[in-house]
Amino acid sequence: MISVQDAQTIILDLVTSLQETETIELDQATGRILAEAVTSGLDFPYWDNSAMDGYGVRFEDVNQGDTNQPITLKIVAEIPAGIKPEISIRSGEACRIFTGAMLPDGVDTIIIQEKTQKQGTQVIVLSPPQYCGEFVRKKGNFYQSGDILLSAGTKINEPEMAILATAQCSQVKVYRRPRVAILSTGNELITTTEKLEPGQIIDSNQYALKAFIIKNGGIPISLGIVKDEPALIKQKILEAINTADFVLSTGGVSVGDYDYIDNILLEVGGEISVDSVAMKPGKPLTVAKFDNGCVYFGLPGNPVSALVGCWRLVKLALDKFSGIKGEHKPQLITVKSAHDLSSQGKRETYIWGQLKPVNGEYLFSLAKGQQNSANLINLGLTNALAMLPIGVTKIKEGETVTVLML
Repeated sequence: MISVQDAQTIILDLVTSLQETETIELDQATGRILAEAVTSGLDFPYWDNSAMDGYGVRFEDVNQGDTNQPITLKIVAEIPAGIKPEISIRSGEACRIFTGAMLPDGVDTIIIQEKTQKQGTQVIVLSPPQYCGEFVRKKGNFYQSGDILLSAGTKINEPEMAILATAQCSQVKVYRRPRVAILSTGNELITTTEKLEPGQIIDSNQYALKAFIIKNGGIPISLGIVKDEPALIKQKILEAINTADFVLSTGGVSVGDYDYIDNILLEVGGEISVDSVAMKPGKPLTVAKFDNGCVYFGLPGNPVSALVGCWRLVKLALDKFSGIKGEHKPQLITVKSAHDLSSQGKRETYIWGQLKPVNGEYLFSLAKGQQNSANLINLGLTNALAMLPIGVTKIKEGETVTVLML
């Protein structure tokens, strides 16, 4: 067995980032990875505009006023958002202005309406502004034309969608999505539509891994269930490695009489770099690479073990391959545990549960029920894995624990 950290290093070294790109419409870009830096020919804000409802004034007209001697100005215009002002504000004048409206010439400061009193065609400034430019958004203050808005390798989520739309990027160049083949091995497995007979198991891994792939930006290619027959497994593996960038198979990677995956991978030209990892659950893990660049992950058949392997290791490989820039590391934080946590201490142990905010801090709560790699029932609502290092057998309630955020 190798350590989890060594497995992570080996796996990331096997993966080469995507170079293939495609140009898509902006409304289809959520979750995709930018393949080139985005710039804009626009300044942000586009022009000087008001940050509040109030009155546009000249600072030199109002800075000497106070509550005892308020300044009175003549209102010469009303400027809503969305129009270009056609006037200039001269000394002794003001304009009624609304949030987001473009400033007319002459205005350099906004007096918010709460500090004014309107009397007919005049406005009384009840207290002076603190500085010239108060409540004014200056053109180019947030971004200047030609600078990089978003770098290549950025994942497009809600904020990035807003930025791209604001920059009028109706189309964006992104990396293509990884193609990930999924196959389940085992004579005992049946589909969700078949009648369950004694001794059989419904294949949940197909659905869990498909969800994992979609969530992490990939395109799942479901190859179904393969019986424990070497010829059938070989045929399906050849199909998988020739159609996908990654393959996720479940089952057949331990040391039992029906565990054929490793030998078949070698037979069809795979170079095995990992064959077991000192982690619990998830010890039986085979990782191989083929000459065409396809990386094969032979995951354990137990549902929790398969998912833990994906969350801890496969996700990092997908991130790197997808073109996401930066250092590819698991998202770990330190929090207090709401329960006693235990481990045998022989392998890096992952305990599933939930991160919950309690009194202004996050606590890790252990999932109810048995922590067993075949028990996917209490895996529901899991959003974090507590990680107990090798040699640590106990973390008491109230003590800190390192947690992998999902």
